[in-house]
Amino acid sequence: MFRSSLSLALTILAVASTAGLAQRPVAPVAGSAQRLGVPNGFSLAAVGDLIQTDSISPARSPGFAEVIARIAGATVAFGNFESNAIDMKTFRGYPEAENGGLWLRSEPEVVADQKAMGFDLVARANNNSYDWGLEGMRETDRWLDRAGIVHAGTGETRSAARAASYLATTQGTVALVSMTSSFTPLSRAMNPVNQAPGRPGVNAVRLSTRVLVSPAMLRALRALHAAQPKGSFQPADSNSTDLELFGVRYQSSPTITDQVAFSYDPDSTDVGENLAAIRLGKAKADFLIATLHSHEPENWSEAPADFVPGLAHAAIDAGADAFIGHGPHRLRGIEIYRGRPIFYSLGNFFFQVSSIAPVAMDLYEQFGKDPRTTTDAEFLRWFENTFFGGEDGPVWYQSVVAVSTYRDGGVSEIRLYPVELGFHDGEAGKGIPRPAPAEVAQQILATLARLSRPFGTTIAVEGNVGVIRITGPAPTR
Repeated sequence: MFRSSLSLALTILAVASTAGLAQRPVAPVAGSAQRLGVPNGFSLAAVGDLIQTDSISPARSPGFAEVIARIAGATVAFGNFESNAIDMKTFRGYPEAENGGLWLRSEPEVVADQKAMGFDLVARANNNSYDWGLEGMRETDRWLDRAGIVHAGTGETRSAARAASYLATTQGTVALVSMTSSFTPLSRAMNPVNQAPGRPGVNAVRLSTRVLVSPAMLRALRALHAAQPKGSFQPADSNSTDLELFGVRYQSSPTITDQVAFSYDPDSTDVGENLAAIRLGKAKADFLIATLHSHEPENWSEAPADFVPGLAHAAIDAGADAFIGHGPHRLRGIEIYRGRPIFYSLGNFFFQVSSIAPVAMDLYEQFGKDPRTTTDAEFLRWFENTFFGGEDGPVWYQSVVAVSTYRDGGVSEIRLYPVELGFHDGEAGKGIPRPAPAEVAQQILATLARLSRPFGTTIAVEGNVGVIRITGPAPTR
């Protein structure tokens, strides 16, 4: 969901692009991954964020049933459950002091709804999993368990949140490891040590952020650093190419001219433990999905953050058969690596922002709204129009259902079915997927083809469907 964060604040100061940044490598963990264990014809349907607030009637959204048929027709289906399924009549928790942009909440029957649609596995590690605190996280997991939807990414300790979860199918066992690099600080799970207990939460991948600036910009920042009151800061090395100022790390880069950029270093412990969880998960399963929730560098960026390709490659080297990204509410490119697909972001599948309720008092105060004169519905319409409207509005309401078919040890074909979430609809149908009209479908596929080209991926357009075909056997890993 939309986040209030350091990178967002920096984005307000300077709109930057990561398009030219070199990918940051992630050191793989030693170990040999098993080959694909599912039979030829195994298929995975994957979508992005599931921000669904209420049960969906097909009558509310013409074409909805056709989209769901794509989900139900695959061997297994995956999405990111970016909400909290809680019953306000019995819930004993409260909105956490931190949130992922909104306090996301769904009616509990939404979970059974998604099971009926065909969703088998969902990610739970994301920046909204702790919006309603520990009680909300636990209650959501209980509703998923009751519905029979396999979920991963949350747990009573860090090890539990990192661990793979398993789904038994007639075509083999499928494992899921769910990670997030975008999270609220209080939501990060921790392991016990000695007499200190562990902490429940999400499977977080911590990042060290650097803002890349030109040499001239760094000189200006040094002058600002030196102008601080004496004794309020540590002296800086005038010969260094980096500088910390007001809690932000800046680094000079000769490739930067008029726009800053962002670079990230993932925590080596978090990466190592997650790769170990993938290796262990694949040892117990025939097929493994690794998934990452990442808003970095922020929702405005069409490109993934520089650390993500390295992490995706390392996950596949460790045993993942698909790497699925979500978070920025927009499409990002697709890569085929060693016969496995990497979806850098699949955008939104449900995006019912205007019907999230109730709205916490902190949000009214944060945006200067008066709950005595503004209803929750009016506030949410304003929020949606402010942050997901305007010229870029359609971007957040356009996506694809990606159906990958596996054969001869790797992915052989990916079919991309464009969907549109009713950006121009009234409140009743907005945020619910339906097949994109022909003109919109062509635009979605053209955008996805452009974003995938830097990763060496070619998308053919056949009618209103995108097709990626991979010829030859998958490379041995």
